[in-house]
Amino acid sequence: MDIVLALKEALESLNANRMRASLTILGIVIGVAAVIAMLAVGTGAQDSILGSISGIGTNLLFVFQGNLQEEVRNEQPLTMNDVNALGDVFQAPHVEAVAPVVYGTVNVTFGGESSSPEVYGVTPDYQNVRNYNLLEGSFITDENVNGRASVALIGPDVADKLFGTRTLLTGETIRIDGQPFRVIGVLEPKGGGSFGSQDNVVLVPITTARVRLLERDRDQVDIVYVQALNSDDVPQATEEISQILRLRHHSEVGADDFTVFSQDDFLSVAGTITNILTIFLGGIAAISLLVGGIGIMNIMLVSVTERTKEIGLRKALGARKSDILLQFLTESSLLSLFGGVIGIIVGWLIAFVIGKVATASGTPFTPTVGLNAILLATLFSTAVGLFFGIYPANRAANLEPVEALRYE
Repeated sequence: MDIVLALKEALESLNANRMRASLTILGIVIGVAAVIAMLAVGTGAQDSILGSISGIGTNLLFVFQGNLQEEVRNEQPLTMNDVNALGDVFQAPHVEAVAPVVYGTVNVTFGGESSSPEVYGVTPDYQNVRNYNLLEGSFITDENVNGRASVALIGPDVADKLFGTRTLLTGETIRIDGQPFRVIGVLEPKGGGSFGSQDNVVLVPITTARVRLLERDRDQVDIVYVQALNSDDVPQATEEISQILRLRHHSEVGADDFTVFSQDDFLSVAGTITNILTIFLGGIAAISLLVGGIGIMNIMLVSVTERTKEIGLRKALGARKSDILLQFLTESSLLSLFGGVIGIIVGWLIAFVIGKVATASGTPFTPTVGLNAILLATLFSTAVGLFFGIYPANRAANLEPVEALRYE
């Protein structure tokens, strides 16, 4: 039996049992659609997260207090003296700018509305280092920092929550933890970032935040953002930062009491996490595809039982074992192939709808249906059809003609 004749007979057999074949195909459709949709969601989430991190800038470094890999005795906090040393062009020639930050969560109110954003105590360099633009107003100045001024810039999410608008807010007075602060500007939207939303924030002078809001020691900072001259200078800038802090903190060799992260480090960690998430989602969805495969096996076993006499007659007339095997494997493969094609279309539609719903709910990301996902789902569904069709096909091929003809 050639493949063309096998396909023709398989189509005739499936057409004779359309309802049963349709329900079997539905199981494969659900499985393939779930795999396509989940992989698309995982890929879209990965692109969104990595895009947000990359948007901060490839030449940005993050300096944290403490060693995040091992415990170190006598840890020293990061201080403004450390910041000044990092900004010294003679000690760190590959560093463009340094922006110390203290941060915490505060309660912000205006009228009858309230919000609980992150408050960041910053210096003027923070604007360029973190690439912030303003919808209106002006950024924090050296005069604001030196005078511990009660001024604040608010993110767009905070503006929406408190005022219901993002314009004409300069000069308004809000209360941060009950203390009055004058709004001097509104930040442009930036979306998610390495440490949560960059829009649900309030920026105040670092001296004001340290003394009046967050109760930090006079010179202590929580994190230092360092901007290298360019992305190619990041390794040299990282080494210069490490050497300066080791010397200032008298750190023992291999026992740094600080941690320096680059954008590549964050991208690597985030990429690993999102890859695991994508594989996890795809694995869960693949279970439904296996269930669909079991449905194919079930329907093919029923078909073998119903067509036992037909199989016996074919073998009595000279059909070989390989002919019967090919016939039933072709039927199971067609079931999975039809289900796979329809499932790809349905999966793409589901991913499209999820993207629209996410955008409408204020969490814009685009599920991406890649060629790899389509090939994987197609090959996997076909393999499922062949795998679960082998046993019924082999059972049919091994029937003895005499016994098959006598079957009632």
